[in-house]
Amino acid sequence: MDKLPTFSALTHEFKHLFKRQEVAAKTILLREGETAKQAFYIKKGCLRICFNNNGKDITFQFFFEQEFVSSIESFKTNQPSLFTIESIEPSVIYSISKRNFNTIMESSKTIKQQVEEYTFHRLVYYQKLFLSRIKDNPELRYRELLKQNPKIIQRIPQHYIASFLGITSVSLSRIRNRR
Repeated sequence: MDKLPTFSALTHEFKHLFKRQEVAAKTILLREGETAKQAFYIKKGCLRICFNNNGKDITFQFFFEQEFVSSIESFKTNQPSLFTIESIEPSVIYSISKRNFNTIMESSKTIKQQVEEYTFHRLVYYQKLFLSRIKDNPELRYRELLKQNPKIIQRIPQHYIASFLGITSVSLSRIRNRR
């Protein structure tokens, strides 16, 4: 997947628009139902997006170093976020307000184009994820996860991986033991 400009590429001209934060593991950066007022760049650590489904915590995606994350639909439309953003590990992040983000978009056509392309690629990723949930069995989803993003298996607690795959931790243990 294409990446947004690296943070170091942004820092030369726009560093003053970002706020550095160190957050502990299990820190909520945005709660489901709140309006997103910031986007986050991950310098170090790991974040997840999740939502509540009838009292059950469902992990939808993981984000690692050199990735940006926000509730894009909330950030752009001022509507309540459909999910929570939470740190999994102690993390160093840089946050940017909507106003400052818009300043960058207005100041640089190149960055704006890269953000639009990245957003399109995220949409394609979500479509693939959605279709995989419908057509692939959990073991195939796990094998694809190993192939496409092995750092998830190395860094993420098993219960979050199981939630991401749409299975229980016990089922995930069985799949891992068959390998």
